[in-house]
Amino acid sequence: QVQLVESGGGLVQAGESLRLSCAASGRTSSSYFMGWFRQAPGKEREFVGNIDRSGRVTYYADSVKGRFTISRDNAVNTMYLQMNSLKPEDTANYYCAAGLIALATTPREYYYWGQGTQVTVSS
Repeated sequence: QVQLVESGGGLVQAGESLRLSCAASGRTSSSYFMGWFRQAPGKEREFVGNIDRSGRVTYYADSVKGRFTISRDNAVNTMYLQMNSLKPEDTANYYCAAGLIALATTPREYYYWGQGTQVTVSS
């Protein structure tokens, strides 16, 4: 079992930055591939990006490529999502997830989920 807890969400203006954290506990998080998803009201959960076990390989959705950066520190069992140049369309509840499929991009490929943290970007 892995427990995931997101933090760092908030209200920002367009163009500003936020860094989300995802703290893992339970079984060693370095054993898992990890990802970020987001969900806006009335919309399906959307893939944002993912990272491999080592932290050396990442993959991003086109909508965030060049603006968002995922990293992880296995020493403290934490994954990060650095979000720059935020846009109003980035407004959503952001979730971190852990799984055993390399660089998975769909929610059903992840086993464990956090409770989410809200990001709101005003124009």
